Amino acid sequence: MNKSNGLIQAHTVITAHANADFDALAAMVGASKLYPDSVLIFPGSQEKNLRNFYIQSMTYLFNFKNFKEIDSDSVRLLVVVDTRQRSRLPHVRPLLDRDDITIHTYDHHPDSDEDLVAHKSVFREWGSCAAIMVHEMREQDIELNGEEATALGLGIFEDTGSFSFSSTTSHDFAAAAWLREQGMDLEVIADLLSRELSAEHIGYLGQLLNNATTHDIHGVELVITEISTDTFIPDFAFLVHKMMDVEDIRVLFCLGRMGDRIHVVARSKNPDVNVGQICSSLGGGGHAYAASATVKDKTLSEVRDDLFALFYSQINPRVVVKGLMSAPPKTIERTALMDDAVQLMTRYGLKGVPVVDEDGRCVGLLEHKIADKAVGHGLGSMRLSEYMITNFQTVQSEADLYQVMEIILGKRQRMLPVLDGDQLVGVITRTDLVHLLVEEPARMPETLLSDQRRERNISSHVRNRLPEDAVGLLREAGNLAQELGWDAYAVGGFVRDILLGRPNLDIDLVVEGDGIAFASALVERLGGRIKAHKKFKTAVCILDDGRRVDVATARLEYYQYPAALPTVELSSIKMDLYRRDFTMNALALRLNPGKFGQLVDFFGAERDIKNKQIRVLHSLSFVEDPTRILRAVRFEQRFGFRIGGQTMRLVKNALQLNLFEKLSGSRITHELRLVMDEENPLNVVERMNDLGLLKAIHPLLKLTHERVRVLQELEKVFNWYKLLYLDDQADCWKLYFLGLTMGTKREELSKVADRLNFSRREERELLALRDQIGDALMRLMGWQEGKTPLSRLYSILTPIPLEGVLFLMARSRKESIRRNISQYLARLRYVSIDVSGDDLIEMGIPEGPVFTLILDKILAARVDGNVGSREEQLAMALRLKKQFKSEWMNPV
Repeated sequence: MNKSNGLIQAHTVITAHANADFDALAAMVGASKLYPDSVLIFPGSQEKNLRNFYIQSMTYLFNFKNFKEIDSDSVRLLVVVDTRQRSRLPHVRPLLDRDDITIHTYDHHPDSDEDLVAHKSVFREWGSCAAIMVHEMREQDIELNGEEATALGLGIFEDTGSFSFSSTTSHDFAAAAWLREQGMDLEVIADLLSRELSAEHIGYLGQLLNNATTHDIHGVELVITEISTDTFIPDFAFLVHKMMDVEDIRVLFCLGRMGDRIHVVARSKNPDVNVGQICSSLGGGGHAYAASATVKDKTLSEVRDDLFALFYSQINPRVVVKGLMSAPPKTIERTALMDDAVQLMTRYGLKGVPVVDEDGRCVGLLEHKIADKAVGHGLGSMRLSEYMITNFQTVQSEADLYQVMEIILGKRQRMLPVLDGDQLVGVITRTDLVHLLVEEPARMPETLLSDQRRERNISSHVRNRLPEDAVGLLREAGNLAQELGWDAYAVGGFVRDILLGRPNLDIDLVVEGDGIAFASALVERLGGRIKAHKKFKTAVCILDDGRRVDVATARLEYYQYPAALPTVELSSIKMDLYRRDFTMNALALRLNPGKFGQLVDFFGAERDIKNKQIRVLHSLSFVEDPTRILRAVRFEQRFGFRIGGQTMRLVKNALQLNLFEKLSGSRITHELRLVMDEENPLNVVERMNDLGLLKAIHPLLKLTHERVRVLQELEKVFNWYKLLYLDDQADCWKLYFLGLTMGTKREELSKVADRLNFSRREERELLALRDQIGDALMRLMGWQEGKTPLSRLYSILTPIPLEGVLFLMARSRKESIRRNISQYLARLRYVSIDVSGDDLIEMGIPEGPVFTLILDKILAARVDGNVGSREEQLAMALRLKKQFKSEWMNPV
């Protein structure tokens, strides 16, 4: 910031609405932390406490300026907080009329017709704008000093009535908690917000109480009162708040004529009365529960008449559930079959049906599309209780419409059972609700219209939890999609692990367009090549720097029969996510410019991740692909999650149907290999055993006490070996499979291998390895440390593949053998000799059995430490030549 011609040069200025309150002021302070080197423009206030506080301390602490002090031509970015309405920003109107000004807004008030067109707009319907600013600062890891934290806390406490207003959200509490950690001074806030009624105030309050009249508007009771004075009444809003408390009023409109203006202050505790909307029609603003307006050139009676006109046009008559529900409901008993359910829903044209027990109580919901798919999979004779939704909400018949909207629209439950007590008396469907809202759209709460909860921006997590080159790749993919006229997303486990803070650079992209064409353009831009799979409309980008990126066309998969491979159809991102295994993997991250970092969550994945729950997206998920059960167990153990109750019931149902028998051995083997690649595979295997999954794969795959012991040792041995960082890599799948099948007979092992679709070569190698391990175990039984030379151990172990040696180390109960096998793996197997066959030929020893015998003897001596240098080895070779001379001179 510098001065020219006596005016301040400022690229970025921050302001709030005229007649600012503490929340507006606090939000400006917060914005100054997000926009360093900005200038704060004070918008003016009529609140006495706020004005005094501003004059005494805020000017000094935060360097507020008047707009007249700014060279407006130097301004390029205008940041507006606590409002978006043009009419509430008269002090910066010259900036609003310029086309070259970029505008950013941060607000917690509902949309209005006069909202600014902003290049960036952050809207969250929280109790205070200060809480929004705190959230933005936390996303960018910005720290505060005590004065800044106190200023922001002042805004939150004031606009939430110290957390007593019904507009208060959990986000306001969380923001205040964080501010407390940053040094927020509660005593300062208490002093500033504590207001004692003066004699003058008591007089005004008495007039307001005497002038109050109660009115019934469409069944909604509200109070309107007024006062007239030639001077400004300080703390008028405070008097309104006191009147609400004294009289326990649900909806209050106070009109105050002060000089030539009419001030309207409104408060509402009734969701049917949106005072923000009403005051906005008067030229003011606010949110649903607290609002105000200032009207010029009208009398009190004219403003009162305007208000009543607005009351009758905007206040809706209360709708209760029993007036909306369909009754009596069509139901089906839980003992019925899927075929019966399909016939019932088809006959009556129902999209779903409540499931009841023998007493008529609702115990579940069944969707028509699920029943149809189940019948298509040959499950028509199954009881519908196996596939009904058991985790659902109900509503009482006397409840109001907003509970219905929260469940059907907010929680996406398509059908809502209506109860009297515990008896089912009706149902409300999503279609019923939509028809009502089409006729009366004003009833729709802003929170349910907004996609903010489903698409919060996590770009700060992306920046903080991924390497720069990965973030650059994502941005480049988004830019490319924008140029091609498509939308691109990062999806699946990659997004899940960003939220969990786990390392994962396996980038999967989905394009609402042509995935293969997109992949081709991406490698052309970044350098590399692609492998395209036209049948599945996917491609793999292999970049020049070695990175791999999977690209898919947004698609919907469906399964023609249980356990089949999927058939692919084009679809949108929502349907693409719906085909995935679990909610926590049904996430997408927008990559296009302007939306980069927005999290797309249609199915409650964030909630499930927070609750550490694994949940399928629909009740036929395991019927269509039983391998998802193995994935559920893997994820459960990897993340420390738990399989949800409904999902666990579906697991057990799939096992009862013997669906694993319909899976090919290759698909099961693929999933088992992934299990063995987990960081703690034994946890997964034990969980699989507990659930009966090992037995479902093959009856011989079950955990015994001895197998568990060996598998535990295998996990330790394998982890130890990995820490040696040797070139030879062991196949963990082969190693753990040996442990899982330990003790089975040769013909039994062949049956397991056949079920898992091993090739003939794989089966032969496995059987040969088992034989080698068995032979080595017998030979090691007589091995004694200190008495049997290490070369004996070396000769036993050298012919065996690495997996067999590691298995022997885990299998053995003798600590001395385990210790010496570890010595073999780490050092002895790399021992070599410096004497070659050419050396022996020069000594006159012909090639033959003795030739090999001498080299083996030298190697054994080298292993045992009996010879060292090449000279010592050559000397030993000469001795052996004489010892074995008769054998090669006189061969038999």
